[in-house]
Amino acid sequence: MIFRKANREDIPHIVAMLADDELGKQREDFRLPLPAVYYEAFDRINKDDNQELIVVEADENGVIGTLQLSFIPYLTYKGGVRAQIEAVRVKKEYRNRGLGEQLFKWAIERARERGAHLLQLTTDKKRPKALEFYKKLGFSDSHEGMKLHFKK
Repeated sequence: MIFRKANREDIPHIVAMLADDELGKQREDFRLPLPAVYYEAFDRINKDDNQELIVVEADENGVIGTLQLSFIPYLTYKGGVRAQIEAVRVKKEYRNRGLGEQLFKWAIERARERGAHLLQLTTDKKRPKALEFYKKLGFSDSHEGMKLHFKK
């Protein structure tokens, strides 16, 4: 398996994985050709040195997993850098084979390489299995997260 930065040709594969669950179906618009908003978002991510959109590629099967790492510099922790992992997805036919754990181990090491003092994530409360998975990887539910969604 190869872990690498995503390119424009990967975007349909990534969006397909994002849309391939009950929550993703509600918020994504996977159809071909993909709406331009996904390519515009990719361009913004790709230009930002604090963003890394990653894919996992299997030689014969193409893109089978993805994640996004964000590096957030701030003043606390003596000018520390916090890493945030988002949008971790594995193609349905590759789930429950340890690929999610490999994705996280890769992300943890990458966050350390970039000098982050911690790696954080959020998970939807409708995903209790995900929460247990993250705990097994060493994450702790130390904070309560909240969100304020804006209507478009």
